[in-house]
Amino acid sequence: MTSHAFRFGTVGGFAATGEAWTGLARRAEELGYSTLLIPDTLNTLSPFTAAAAATAVTSRLRVGTYVAAAPYRTPAVVAREVSTLQALSGGRFELGIGAGRPGAEQEAAALGVRFGTPSERVERVVETLDAVKDVPVLIAAAGTRLLRLAAERADTVALGLPATATEDDLAAKLDELYELAGDRFNRLEINTNLAAVGDELPGWLSQQLGADPREIVARGGYGIMTGSTDQIADTLRSRRDRLGISYISISAQFMEQFAPVVERLTGT
Repeated sequence: MTSHAFRFGTVGGFAATGEAWTGLARRAEELGYSTLLIPDTLNTLSPFTAAAAATAVTSRLRVGTYVAAAPYRTPAVVAREVSTLQALSGGRFELGIGAGRPGAEQEAAALGVRFGTPSERVERVVETLDAVKDVPVLIAAAGTRLLRLAAERADTVALGLPATATEDDLAAKLDELYELAGDRFNRLEINTNLAAVGDELPGWLSQQLGADPREIVARGGYGIMTGSTDQIADTLRSRRDRLGISYISISAQFMEQFAPVVERLTGT
């Protein structure tokens, strides 16, 4: 059983105006979320710039990348961004980094940077970690190479599994991480991301997830949670007891619906 208390993040990366973005950050803080997490895609806001804007209008909310794609920037550029954000935010920035999600090669080409082979991308993550100092680091990992790196270097490990994965799938991945981390395993904070919450799920989720959300729930997919606040809280407690998952993030599109669970469990 993990010794980590629950904390919660909300994942948002788009707003039509600056006012809308800063409003989202303020609302996340009001609702008790620990972090506002920003993806690194060409369809979302530039994460480091958006993080700076979010920290400027909040006082407790921590802000992080979820996750910065290592191939998109040199390690020195990332270190500069991190150092600046840490200073301007009073230490409220958390770097989340990974080797690049599926499909990110096309975005790298659009940015004019080389994506690299899987081994080269993992090495870029290592080089970036070496360049960054005095900042909490989240590493997104699913494959053995990144899980090994996360076991050695991360403060937080974000399990890069799809919303359709089951708790047994999570358990298998965590067994692998346990073997790689050894004595360090109990110091790791484990994160999973929820795609949606609630009994009335919007139709657009099917296109986003590539499957009917009702079927995902029926098959035991961990990434969609339904039921009452009590039922969801009980499920998350059970997952923490069984799997050690204490840091849960959720799409900002469901930030309001999930807020009662955040209030119930944060810090417990």
